[in-house]
Amino acid sequence: MPQYTTDALILRTYKLGESDRLVVFLTRDRGKKRGVAKNARQSRRRFGGALEPMTCVRVGYVERERRELVTVSYAETLRSPLSALDGHALGHVGYFAELIDEWAQDSDPNETLFRLGAATVEAMAAGVPIEPLARYFEFWLLRLQGVYGVDPRLSEEARAFLGAAREISPFALGEVPVTERALRELEAVHRAQIAIYLEKDLKSPRVLKEMRR
Repeated sequence: MPQYTTDALILRTYKLGESDRLVVFLTRDRGKKRGVAKNARQSRRRFGGALEPMTCVRVGYVERERRELVTVSYAETLRSPLSALDGHALGHVGYFAELIDEWAQDSDPNETLFRLGAATVEAMAAGVPIEPLARYFEFWLLRLQGVYGVDPRLSEEARAFLGAAREISPFALGEVPVTERALRELEAVHRAQIAIYLEKDLKSPRVLKEMRR
């Protein structure tokens, strides 16, 4: 039974039975995994808050041949954005996690996607403004996949933001001047491109829309 220890991003968890949790996580080196964290709902000793979405963890798991689910032995929190966020920003945690989950393939290594997710967690924890960060994340997600297309109808301000996003890390986004109007422009364009690529609409944008009201 191969045992692995690696850095990972927690994406989703679900209740499983009376005491366990099903955990979906993206590893740095072995792609997306789905595993069972036994007794995670009854005992916080081994997992604590490490199974919250978009938490960077050091995870240990056992993988058995011909079994779809791995067994999660432990998860140790390395970085979590949750304590630093307000309600609106917290809604984006689920959005980022849903996008990564949809993009990542089971057991298909994608270190670039992992690094984008980990940098986003670091930026959230550092207090980078959430709306510019979301547009930056969408832009790079689509660009890394080779499917990003600049809409010719975008305003000059929106184009200027994209130009800056190509050159800077997410930690510098607070220094990029951009209006809410330009961010809404980019949001609409990015969501349309994401829906085309995934061939479906995501659930979390509807939640974010409700939170703005």
